[in-house]
Amino acid sequence: QVRLVESGGGLVQPGGSLRLSCAASGIIFRISTLGWYRQAPGKQRELVARITATGNTNYADSVKGRFTISRDNTKNTIYLQMNSLKAEDTAVYYCWLPDYWGQGTQVTVSS
Repeated sequence: QVRLVESGGGLVQPGGSLRLSCAASGIIFRISTLGWYRQAPGKQRELVARITATGNTNYADSVKGRFTISRDNTKNTIYLQMNSLKAEDTAVYYCWLPDYWGQGTQVTVSS
């Protein structure tokens, strides 16, 4: 059974940082492409970042230079380091694997 479990969300002030984690199970992690999406209230879910099995990454234009996606194949975990956070980054962040989603973790950027 495939499971994606996110952690690390919370409340942070503008300009602050957070790191999200997503622990995956039930898959052959090292050969999988995974990623992060987000959904703000009243908006469609959108891609934030993805990372392939070989470590290639792609990012939404809105987060380039501020967010970094990484993976640790020894821990079956991907991460999203988010720096210089803005109010518009406020959303529920979802871990993604083709055909699967995590339960989401709330990120709120507010003073």
